[in-house]
Amino acid sequence: MSRRCQGGLNISSIIMTSSPSSLRQLSTRLSLILALGLLPFLTGCVLAVAGAAAGAGAVAYVRGELEASLEHNYAKVVDATRMALRDLEYAKISEKKDAIDAEFVYRTALDKKITVKLNRLTEKTTKVKIRVDLLGDEALSTSVLEKIKANL
Repeated sequence: MSRRCQGGLNISSIIMTSSPSSLRQLSTRLSLILALGLLPFLTGCVLAVAGAAAGAGAVAYVRGELEASLEHNYAKVVDATRMALRDLEYAKISEKKDAIDAEFVYRTALDKKITVKLNRLTEKTTKVKIRVDLLGDEALSTSVLEKIKANL
């Protein structure tokens, strides 16, 4: 059974009678359309790659989580995070800290859960991950990060 286009043309006859260069053009166009169609689904991955490529100091918001690398000593970032969350007047739920990792869980006045995770990468570099609730809130995450930076 052959399929016909709107104008009544047989698709298989168009493909059979087309030159290799026109088939290449058709293939290129279909690939471009497919790539453009998938672009909205790949933006999180693109941001992650861009953030990783930029190196230390880069900030990326991926899948509801703000991630940044700060060029500061781990202990200093821990103290700055604690002060930032206190300055923002969030309610403390829990704090966990060891020599490599730290996790701060706080709640806002609107009962949004804020989780800040710190990871010591090197002697002078600390990774910061901030998530608000389950789905994230980029504006609130950014304001927490800015407050942390202000306390450094």
